[in-house]
Amino acid sequence: MEIACNVTRQAPLIAELVNLATVRLRGGAWVDPLEGDLLVEAFTTLLGARRSAAVLTEPDAGAHLAELAWELRQVLLADRPADQAARINAMIAKYGAQPYLVEDVGQPFHLHFHGSGGGQVAALGGEFATALALIVDGYGPDRFGACEAQRCEAVYIDLTRNGSRRYCGAACTARAKTAAYRSRRQG
Repeated sequence: MEIACNVTRQAPLIAELVNLATVRLRGGAWVDPLEGDLLVEAFTTLLGARRSAAVLTEPDAGAHLAELAWELRQVLLADRPADQAARINAMIAKYGAQPYLVEDVGQPFHLHFHGSGGGQVAALGGEFATALALIVDGYGPDRFGACEAQRCEAVYIDLTRNGSRRYCGAACTARAKTAAYRSRRQG
């Protein structure tokens, strides 16, 4: 069951990395995708204290994070499950994802998956590729998507029980509901 818990922690990080580094329209506004040190700083903040020092110490971390974000985006927006699986498998191979047991403070032993080669971003690549594989295995291949709100290119990973998510977040959900309400009142 710990694998599922790790997936639920990884899914928002995966989507947010993709959104930080690849999106030009988000929540109805134009945004500049983050690059270099700005991307590293923003993503490190999301990761929190557990990995901040490791990500900041890798040379060219921003470029590596941006490359990882584009690979993840291709998985999340793949049209066919076979393409999605092929991309995930390629990432698992590229980053050398390998399982190992970890005993965190206050928790029993549980599996972690990190990339075996390269630096800290490669370790994240292995972890994120494995998380996506576990999501496809446990939830199905249709749990990734692009926000359906107008003027938003953000992606999401849907881990809801019924697979009903269609928007990247609460702001876009509210904007879409408001637009639908206004359209019904005018019609």
